[in-house]
Amino acid sequence: MHSNTVNLVTRRRLALRRATRDDLPGVLGLLAKTAAWLNGRGVRQWPAGGFPAERIIPLIEEGTLYVIDGEDDGDGEGRPAATVALDGNADPEFWTPQDSPDAALYVHKLAVARSHSGRGLGEALLDWAGLRVLAEGRRWLRLDCSKDNPGLQDYYRRQRFTHLRTVDLPHRASGALFQRLGGVRGGLAGTALPFADRRAPAPAERVAEHA
Repeated sequence: MHSNTVNLVTRRRLALRRATRDDLPGVLGLLAKTAAWLNGRGVRQWPAGGFPAERIIPLIEEGTLYVIDGEDDGDGEGRPAATVALDGNADPEFWTPQDSPDAALYVHKLAVARSHSGRGLGEALLDWAGLRVLAEGRRWLRLDCSKDNPGLQDYYRRQRFTHLRTVDLPHRASGALFQRLGGVRGGLAGTALPFADRRAPAPAERVAEHA
């Protein structure tokens, strides 16, 4: 197990859950701060001001956006320690029919609060996503990242992702395509994650249960 993960487990057992509309302000704030941090380092991954609410609300309504609850920030309101979206929606500008898009789950909007950086949360969320790939009977975990940031690309290589190709579209800052097999980095299905998985059923699943 990664040493950062051990530190996180011993400090506090965090919990992953599906985001709700109540989480929208916190998620938007986390994404905006992460975008500002990236852009301050010359990484054009996301818009400098973060994302508008209309880009995030559909992810919440679809049940594909997740948060890891953080600690109270001192004003009586909690802030997410991390967030990630995971779904089967392949970006058609990047992934082609030859890529067998339905064979993968796709990571979007992965962000970890700076107050929780260095604890292995990002790596653990990717491992969790890889386990979801296996649970859904798919093969690949995929993502796209900044085409002009070799440091970020090297980070994903260290997480055992393989660079497939870079799609260079003038209107997209992203375009470096990566994938790895489902499961965790070391291939050990029993590897402990530093958070409890407390997902409720997705909205569509709840509707089906009462149909």
